Amino acid sequence: MRLATMLIAVLALSAGVGSAQALGEAEGPPGWMAGCWLEQSGQKWAEECWTAPRAGTMLGASRVGEGTTLSSWEAAQILPDASGRLTFWASPNGGTRVPFALVSRSATEVVFANPAHDYPQRIRYWREGAMLNAEISLLDGSKPMRWRFSAQR
Repeated sequence: MRLATMLIAVLALSAGVGSAQALGEAEGPPGWMAGCWLEQSGQKWAEECWTAPRAGTMLGASRVGEGTTLSSWEAAQILPDASGRLTFWASPNGGTRVPFALVSRSATEVVFANPAHDYPQRIRYWREGAMLNAEISLLDGSKPMRWRFSAQR
């Protein structure tokens, strides 16, 4: 019976049916975001940490501040929604989770959007070498806020 179950699973995967993790990096969360990242300018700082993809899910946490003062924080997840579409879920300062559906992706960039949200409406991450860049904006890219992170040591 166990062999039959494994055979069915292999056939389902080869037919394109399965979890985001089973489908691989091109379909699952963007593993190149994993790690802890820091942007520092004088006393101002922003930190963001992402777990490596596991079971089709990445968990994230960020905080922004100046000196010893925390000005904001956020919990986030990147995982498939109920329909299987990869979604960025943001919960700023512990508020209600807001979904941002995957709009586009490449080997070094991922873009999520929610046109019904006030701000941000678009969340974009991209890599430039060892740097992780993040941007939030309105849907058309206006009113951007950007961060350029280096790997935290």
